[in-house]
Amino acid sequence: MQSVLISLVLGIAADASVAPGDITAGRSRALAGLAVALISVVIGALALARSAKRWAVAALGVALLGMILSGLHLATASGAIGTGSGRLGGIVALLLGAIGAVLGGLALARSRRSH
Repeated sequence: MQSVLISLVLGIAADASVAPGDITAGRSRALAGLAVALISVVIGALALARSAKRWAVAALGVALLGMILSGLHLATASGAIGTGSGRLGGIVALLLGAIGAVLGGLALARSRRSH
């Protein structure tokens, strides 16, 4: 655990065969989940600003999809953080999906109250 923390702080990859900037298969799967989760955050923020029920439901759906994608990736990732498996990207995507779901839920509650 300590070596993983040191490698994260220093920016050194734990596996010498993967360069820090290379896009591996694991990183690309994590990036896909991250993109979907980030879209859910944007849609959720727009829905919260506009009090639109359709946008809120869309944010919830996209957030669920992002959380499923990142959860599946985390379940199948076979490396530690810093090895190019995309585990940290999957964790961040899972958190962003949860934020998108919360924003969508808040927007949905606000739209129900205003009508």
